[in-house]
Amino acid sequence: MVYVVIVTTIGFIIFFIGMKLMEISLFNLAGEKMLTTIERATKTPLHGLTIGTIASALLQSSTAVTLLAISFVNGKLLPFSRTFAIILGTNIGTCLTTILIGLNILKFSKPIMIITAIIWIFTIIIIEFQQFSRINSTFIHKLRQCAIALFGFAVIIEGIKIMRSVGYRLEASALFDNFINASMQSPFIGLIVGALLTALIHSSAAVIAMTMGLAATGVMPIEVCIAIVLGSNVGTCVTALLVSLTSSKGGKLVAYSHFLLNIIGALLFYPFIEALSLLSTFLSQSLAMQVAYIQTIFNVLCSLLALPICYFRFMKRWD
Repeated sequence: MVYVVIVTTIGFIIFFIGMKLMEISLFNLAGEKMLTTIERATKTPLHGLTIGTIASALLQSSTAVTLLAISFVNGKLLPFSRTFAIILGTNIGTCLTTILIGLNILKFSKPIMIITAIIWIFTIIIIEFQQFSRINSTFIHKLRQCAIALFGFAVIIEGIKIMRSVGYRLEASALFDNFINASMQSPFIGLIVGALLTALIHSSAAVIAMTMGLAATGVMPIEVCIAIVLGSNVGTCVTALLVSLTSSKGGKLVAYSHFLLNIIGALLFYPFIEALSLLSTFLSQSLAMQVAYIQTIFNVLCSLLALPICYFRFMKRWD
């Protein structure tokens, strides 16, 4: 069991480093323009939903966009009624990461790392030994950030490969076996575990990626995976809730609405875990992709069901 913990921890650290590389590079690539776009393009709830989706997909972090939304409300750049739609979009945008992870691209991680590392070194050499016009310098900067982002994605894949490698040892663990048996009897245990893990590491994508890795090795039933996915969507709200402690009234409303949206969605979907597991078998033969699809269905349906609330007049009372 010690070996499993050590290897899984190493794999997770590598995965998390890859996520941060992607997040930072993509933010450097599109962050400033994205902030301006968010401020200008949220006139209607549907626009806000779209912007939240795109921003979360590009930045690879729904938490980052949620915190940005809180800062906009705190700074009175956006009213709460328009920010709530952005929050709905973040839940959809975050699904891109897990869908990409679920694709059968593990064998391409090392070639991607090599190619992107060469491109990165190439941009450093060009900047060091030659003076460029403003346009060329901008292009080189964007090329370097794209290379870093793809390198980060390859690092994510390597982390997943390491976490998957312990599947057969984990299956033989009595502790893990007890957890699976308890979760099969009561999926609520899986939901709680997913929420606590996500709250602890502040990344639902990381928890879902680990779940997908275990599902792919066949050691974790799809029903337990779905319960963990539901829980992870609740746990991801903790960061925003902590930040809201020192926020304005509007900032607190953004964090509370995010939490309520996800916990109500999890409780609504919880009774249908068996139906969702059956649906997932029709969507894909890959267990990892089944987890990714269920997360996407959950987030898209929750956001679309909640979107009409943004049009209610009472929402403007809290602006």
